[in-house]
Amino acid sequence: MKREGKRIVWLAIASVLLFAGCGKKQESVSLELAEGASDLAYVQSKGTLVAGVTDFAPMDYRDGEEWTGFDVELAETFAERLGVTLELKEIEWDDKTRLLEKGEIDCIWNGMTMTPALAESISCSRPYLSNAQVVVMRKEELKQYQTIEECQHLLFAVEAGSTGEELLKEKKYRYTARATQKEALQSVLDKKADATVIDIIMAAHNTRAGQEYDEFGAGIPLNDEKICVGFRKGSDLTSEADAFIQAVYEDGSIETLAEKYGIGNAVLN
Repeated sequence: MKREGKRIVWLAIASVLLFAGCGKKQESVSLELAEGASDLAYVQSKGTLVAGVTDFAPMDYRDGEEWTGFDVELAETFAERLGVTLELKEIEWDDKTRLLEKGEIDCIWNGMTMTPALAESISCSRPYLSNAQVVVMRKEELKQYQTIEECQHLLFAVEAGSTGEELLKEKKYRYTARATQKEALQSVLDKKADATVIDIIMAAHNTRAGQEYDEFGAGIPLNDEKICVGFRKGSDLTSEADAFIQAVYEDGSIETLAEKYGIGNAVLN
């Protein structure tokens, strides 16, 4: 359920129980919803910034047991600026707003597209990269299609809750929802769908030579987008993120990081 204009913070209340005869103390912490306090103070008090992510290379993805990616490194730098440690929590993308509202995550840092609908339910940072939704399918099949209208008979696989899903809904095209963009790509690879609509940043990374989906091609851009970080509605962490984004653009570090992950073209002019 959306909370319009409501600022959500969490207060940690510690109670200490003394056990007779053993001399040990046990602390129990309960969390309560409250209004009007600072998300920044809450994050700094607990010492962690919990970011919701999905498997979305090159933004957030696993390298063995460890998470890595453009957004992982950027979020780590932001957490350091706040004086806390970054903690990543893998989420279902369609559940992102509820997790923010419940306090299970502090932010969404996962190549998230800015939309008017999104801004109604969460607080969006200033944009930090450009993006687009594109049709992805096997290269030999992609040659047959020049416009999205020519694809109307295809069955798409698409991430639930994504901008790609919204675009297909608007056009009333057939699609099957998947938990992540990677699963949508895999559905096409397994021939359970004809095509997918995903972020051009992810498409460019995953269709490069030597990658798992290098037999695929990306074409037919459907829109132009900007990427932002999401926080709870009214969160004072938003202004902290805005200042951080401005700083990494001014010192050029965001360009260096983007080049490292092969997305230099996504840096804003």
